[in-house]
Amino acid sequence: MAETRGNGEKMPKQKWERSRLLAFGGAAALLAVAATLGITAFNAHTKNRKKKYLQGSKVRAHLSASEILKLADRIISKSKEVHDAVASVPLDKVTYMNVISPLAELEAQQFPLVQSCVFPKMASTSDDVHKASAEAERRIDAHVLTCSKREDVYRVVKAFAARGEWVNAEAKYYTQALMRDFERNGLNLTLTKTEEMQRLRVQINELSLRYIQNLNDESTFLLFTEAELAGLPPEFLKSLGKVADGKFKVTLKGHHVAAVLELCEVGTTRRMVAVEYGKRGGEVNLSILEDLVQLRHKFARLLGYSSYADYAVNLRMAKAPSKVFEFLEDISNSLTGAATMELSMLKDLKRKEEGDHPFGIEDLLYYVKKAEAQQFNMDLGALKQYFPVNLVISGVFKIVQDLLGLRFVEIRDAEVWHSDVTVYSVFDLSSGELLGHFYLDMFIRERKYNHTCVVALQNGALSTNGSCQIPVALLISQFQKDAGGQPTLLRFSEVVNLFHEFGHVVQHICNRALFARFSGLGFDPDFVEVPALVLENWCYESFTLKLISGFHLDITKPIKDEICKSIKRWRYSFSALKMKQEILYCLFDQIIHSTENVDMAELFKHLHPRIMLGLPMLEDVNPASCFPSSAIGHEAACYSRIWSEVVAADIFASKFHESYLNQYVGMQFRNKILAPGGAKEPIEMLTGFLGREPSIQAFINSRSQCQL
Repeated sequence: MAETRGNGEKMPKQKWERSRLLAFGGAAALLAVAATLGITAFNAHTKNRKKKYLQGSKVRAHLSASEILKLADRIISKSKEVHDAVASVPLDKVTYMNVISPLAELEAQQFPLVQSCVFPKMASTSDDVHKASAEAERRIDAHVLTCSKREDVYRVVKAFAARGEWVNAEAKYYTQALMRDFERNGLNLTLTKTEEMQRLRVQINELSLRYIQNLNDESTFLLFTEAELAGLPPEFLKSLGKVADGKFKVTLKGHHVAAVLELCEVGTTRRMVAVEYGKRGGEVNLSILEDLVQLRHKFARLLGYSSYADYAVNLRMAKAPSKVFEFLEDISNSLTGAATMELSMLKDLKRKEEGDHPFGIEDLLYYVKKAEAQQFNMDLGALKQYFPVNLVISGVFKIVQDLLGLRFVEIRDAEVWHSDVTVYSVFDLSSGELLGHFYLDMFIRERKYNHTCVVALQNGALSTNGSCQIPVALLISQFQKDAGGQPTLLRFSEVVNLFHEFGHVVQHICNRALFARFSGLGFDPDFVEVPALVLENWCYESFTLKLISGFHLDITKPIKDEICKSIKRWRYSFSALKMKQEILYCLFDQIIHSTENVDMAELFKHLHPRIMLGLPMLEDVNPASCFPSSAIGHEAACYSRIWSEVVAADIFASKFHESYLNQYVGMQFRNKILAPGGAKEPIEMLTGFLGREPSIQAFINSRSQCQL
């Protein structure tokens, strides 16, 4: 695969070896491909040999239900013991070794034990283990919350911080982080204000739950004839419920709405569905959102911030709402020309298909899809035939190893929780140093967490005795297993997602921060997605696409050049217009969380035509249903994804665009971006790597090129 295509050689023996992979399934195929790519497989397993723990790992991968609960109790007991000891230090006797070091050591040592208790609810097939894991998480979370409110520990940490006797810059940063966490929990406030803060927090949580419940309880459906749903595939129509007169029931669930807006040829149907979807939650949820925003403002002011946005953005790379507004307006204005051209093309398409009916926001998805189908000779469904899962995984390994100077070794006798799970150790290619381990739990099974994600199981850290704790990560996915001897084939979106999540794995493993808090995925929230977004770019370049692809009946045949080019062009088709719509949501979010008593309905009416190039908003839509992330989960931080994409685009265009597998640049990225983790400000890491301040220009260029 990579070796043969990378240098243009196709030796008969190699071709025969790779064709043999068709006879393998699952781990066997991955192992065979790995051998071709130079990925080491270490099998020290012999018959009846006991499964072993990974070197340097405190993670326990296969605990019983009773063991999980006992471990949780030990974790809590040890934590209380350490916190009590720190709290007992006289204020005039505080030192780094009796205050900060014990807390840092506790954090490092207990994190993998906590994760050993918690992650089984995501991966185990046992009912008892699931219940025990959930109960352990509840107990541990309750204890952590108690610790975060310990005024006696805060006083001692504050006394040490006041001395200014720092061991090193990272220790100072860690102490400041401890102080910040305590104070954002109100421990520097009067008792009256602290109690008020707790009341507000309870109210916010209650309203958030009500908001979510109202959306989940939404049972509205619309009735359409088959003719009114023209364009939707027969299998989708079969999945819909019917009423007595034969009409189809279309609910307001996301998958129904997306299918109609993307595929339905009838404009009135698309509009009806879009309008009803935009009304979800009604006046009740709009009122809840208004109350939530006001409570958040009160909460932030108690802590000394001018608004909730000021509170939320303060700890992020953006630092201030004013910077967020400037950023969003710059992006929006820079994309106006390209978005105008894209909208004009879509309007022309609608005019040809539907006559002089005005173009509405409900037409965007349908005509974007139609335009892409006309322009790109690419069947995304058929494309999966070129992405057998084992070939893709091995290709990802090869790219990452070559780029970042790493070596992966499969450990085949490690303790795991299911036979599908594979484990790898990661070594520095040059020195041979063990850097960390990662688990791959890739295939779907009952009771398993149903999203692709990376879980930090153990964070790296340096102990006061000089010993190093290495990172351990888990990548969970939901791929179908081989069936009937046929390899598992990935959709292209799944390939991109795999690259992205594996970016988080190497981000975790390559982190060399001294404190567990800054290790792993402990990055600034505006920056944590950047390494993974950078790695996604390798999915769209012809050179690397050929490394990860091969027709499933003959994997020596990679994806064709013209398809590679189409994939790259398709990536940013109509992206200026799509980004405008995302910016609309982000501005709404930032405004309501920066300003008191905003009329949300009027704000939406004002923003929509200004950002969306004059496109009118749908009638009677409810802003609370259009912007759920402003209500729950990403409040005052919706901009963060765009921010990360801008930084990632700058990094790739500046450093990697002309040298996809340049290990010199890759090592700079590893050492200057991945290694510091959360121990440095992102802007400091970026200027050190780029040699300048970050710029939005690469992002604008990539999304401003007219694709059609």
